[in-house]
Formats: sequence, C-alpha cells, structure tokens
Amino acid sequence: MSERDSATPRHDADSRLGDLFENLPEPTRQIPTVDNSAPAPGSRRAAREAAAGSPSSPTPAGAPTDPSPVPVRASADDAVASETETPSVTPVRASADAADTPTRAVPQVDPALAAPVAQPDPDPVIGGGLDDLFAPHDDHVDARPKKKRRKGCLIALIIVLAILGGIAAAGVWVANTYGDKIADAMGWGEPKDWEPGLATGEALVTIKQGDTGAPVSAALYEAGVTKTEDVFYDYLVDENIDVTFYPGVYRLQEKMTAEAALAALQNDENKMANAVSVSEGGTVVSSLPSMAETLGIPLADFEAAVKDPSAYGVDAQSLEGWLFPAVYEFDPGVTAPQVIQRMVDRTREALDATGVPAADAERVLTIASIIQREGLTADFPKVSRVIQNRLDIDMKLQMDSTAQYGYGTLHEGVVSSSAEALADPNPWNTYVHTGLPVTPIASPSDAAIKAAMHPDDGPWLYFVTINLATGETQFSTTYDEHLAGVEKWRAWCRDNPDNNGCAAGSQ
Repeated sequence: MSERDSATPRHDADSRLGDLFENLPEPTRQIPTVDNSAPAPGSRRAAREAAAGSPSSPTPAGAPTDPSPVPVRASADDAVASETETPSVTPVRASADAADTPTRAVPQVDPALAAPVAQPDPDPVIGGGLDDLFAPHDDHVDARPKKKRRKGCLIALIIVLAILGGIAAAGVWVANTYGDKIADAMGWGEPKDWEPGLATGEALVTIKQGDTGAPVSAALYEAGVTKTEDVFYDYLVDENIDVTFYPGVYRLQEKMTAEAALAALQNDENKMANAVSVSEGGTVVSSLPSMAETLGIPLADFEAAVKDPSAYGVDAQSLEGWLFPAVYEFDPGVTAPQVIQRMVDRTREALDATGVPAADAERVLTIASIIQREGLTADFPKVSRVIQNRLDIDMKLQMDSTAQYGYGTLHEGVVSSSAEALADPNPWNTYVHTGLPVTPIASPSDAAIKAAMHPDDGPWLYFVTINLATGETQFSTTYDEHLAGVEKWRAWCRDNPDNNGCAAGSQ
C-alpha cells in the first residue's frame, strides 16, 4: 500500500491546551481494510508463502507470472511480524481530511528492501499464526478409526462387567450354600445355645426306652428346652460325655442351656412319678411299651386293654387315633384299662371343643391322623384341603403314610414308600383303594383335628416336602407342577445323602 498524502499534524508546544483538542480529527466509523502489501523478507509470513509458492510475493524481473494470483488474507500475526522483524518500517497515521480512513496503523516497507531475496527452503515453522491454528493439516489427522476404538472399549467394558457379575454370582451361591457353615466356623452365626439365666416356665420331656443322645436332643428341642435341635447332642460329643438316659417324663424348663438340661435329666427329682406320654403322630403299637415300662404294668395288660374299643364307648374296629397325644400322671396302683380310658376321654374333649359331631368322630380322626403324619403344623389346613379336594372328585388320596401304616413301616422315618408298601392291597393303602383308610393311622393333635374340620380354601391336589430339614412343602394344582416339586425333593436328597428321611429311590 502507498503512503498517505496527508501527514499527521504536529503538536505545537507553545499553543494553548484548547488548540490541541480543536485540531483533533472528527470521529469516523472505522472500516476494516485488507493489507495486501508484500510480506517483509525473513518474516514467518514470507516463509509460509515461499514454502507454499504463494503469488503474493513480488515476482523478480523476467520470471513468469502466475495468471491467477491467489488473494492473501491479512492476519493479526502478519502485522506483528512486520512491526517486530522489519527495522525500516514507519507507521503512518491518516489525517482528518483523508478520503479513506484506515482502521489501524499500516507498516510501510522501505523500497530498497522490497526486492525479493533468494531464500532457502525454510524448515517447518513451529507454532504459526491463527491460520496455522485453524487450517486443517493432513499430517495431524488421527488416522485411527474412532468407531473401532469405541467398539473395543465397549467390548472391554462388557467383559469386565461379565467377570464382576460372575464373581458376584459365585459369592451369592457360596453364601446361600455354605453361609451357615462358614458363619458357624468363623463364629459369626447366631449362638446355638441359650445364654445362662434365661430358663423359665415348665416343659415336659419324654424319654423312651433305648433313647440315646440324638433322640434326646431332638426331644429337648421339641419341648422348647434347648434353642436348636442339635445343640444338646453336640455338647455331649464336644465334652466327650458318656451318659445313660432312663425312660420317663421329666419336668424341665424352657430356654435351658445344654449343660443345664443334662444336669436336670440326671436329677431324679425332675422325673415325674407314674407319668406317661403319647406323642403326636404316635400309634397304639408305639405307645404301649413305654406306658408299661414307666408305670410298671406288664405290656400284655395294655395289649389286652386295647382289644375292645366298645369298652370305652368307641364305635370303631380299633382304638387307633383315640389315644390323645399328651403327658399323663397317674396315682400309684393305676391299671391298664384306667390309663386307656383316661386317654380316650381326652380325645373326646378335643373333638367336642372343635365341634365334631359324635357320628363323624371316626371320620374326622382318620383325616386328622393323615394330616398329622403328612405335614407341618403350619401346613395342616392346606393338607386338609388337598385331602378334601381329592375326596370330592373320587381321586385316590395316594398318601404314603397310609401305605406305610398298612405295611407296618410307618415308624421307619422314611418319607417315601417302598414299591412293596405301595402295591400291598391292605385296607389302609390309599394308593390301591379310593377314599379314606378303614381307621385312623395315628394319634392326631388338637391342631390336626381343627384342620380336618376347617380346611383352607384352595385348588391344590398335590403336595410334597421339598426340604426334609425344614419341612418346607410345595402345594400344586397340576401334575406337572407336582413333578417339578418331586424333582426338588430328589435334588435335596442328593445334596443330603446322610438324611434318613430320603428313600433309596429318591437318589
């Protein structure tokens, strides 16, 4: 760009201060202009344009001229480079009378230095101006496929989550399967024994002839004496205690420690004189021997006393189901018929309390006896409903307890029945005969009698105990659902091969 015609007004030091402001040019609107002057030799702009073959540099004499000159964009760093790298530049300010008012001071180049100077190819410029900052450069483009990188990261994340999920699932399985054992081994679980000093109330425990540590431990737990079923037996084993248990009924307390319970059983003062008991779900055959031994009455006397039910006002072919399960105390010199009469009377009290008509007594006791042998107390009303639903549609009851009773294996403690017991045509076998067995099969409790009279509402036709340790029972409406429950029971038996309740066929 050529130099402006008007020079900048010079300041007169002797003039008044007011003259200074009077000589100021009128304010005008600034219009941006493009600096098309040649770059200063040696500047970064000159180096870039030389490297790119820009036509903005002056062409030496005789050199061919590019017919299509490329316009050069003025940039802020060009002005800076010109002002700092070219020593012979004089800034010129336009006067107030100039026709075209510049927006900034434009550097003027000395004509002597405007001639092109041969320059070697410059090295790549480090940094650069704004053009270099925003202009795309092929050598800086990331050639890696971003989508593939993202996909790879996603796959890696999925793998990590899968591993963590597997670890978490394994932890849950271990906790569910072995949590109790681990807790016991580490001392984290709930104490199995009661704390000393908590004993209260009264609990009656019956010990039968030949009972050892395990049955006595179970009897103590069922009576509410000990906190868990095995704590008394574990105490005997851990302390290496060899003890003989004598049959009879013992008066103990609830919430006793295993050590205190053992001491109470060895104290003759806690043994009730002339006391006998009939267990829930017990039978005439299983109950008579303990009565005879405890009361000192010959077993033959009891066997003779139960032969004629009519002697006690019972209209049935046997007294099965009529010996109410409870603990009884008798005066010295009691006879076998007196003992039996006392038990039959107690059964009538339970029937009357539940509102059972005298004509239905045998039928209700029969249903209640099956309920007693087949389910937990909490499930009694549901078991009663299954029995009633099958009776209503003339469907065979197919209760293992009835088949076992008729075959003589009821007290073997096995849930399922043998093939021989299931096929035996005795009148108690509900796998063979439709309807109820000919008599009750055991002594039912108050709860079982109530359930027989008042079954729950529901469509169930099947049930199976799927966990023999807890007594958990699955009730089903369809046969397919029942088969799934049977498989759960078999799986439990496979996982617990030492449980005596599993039959050989369940493995």
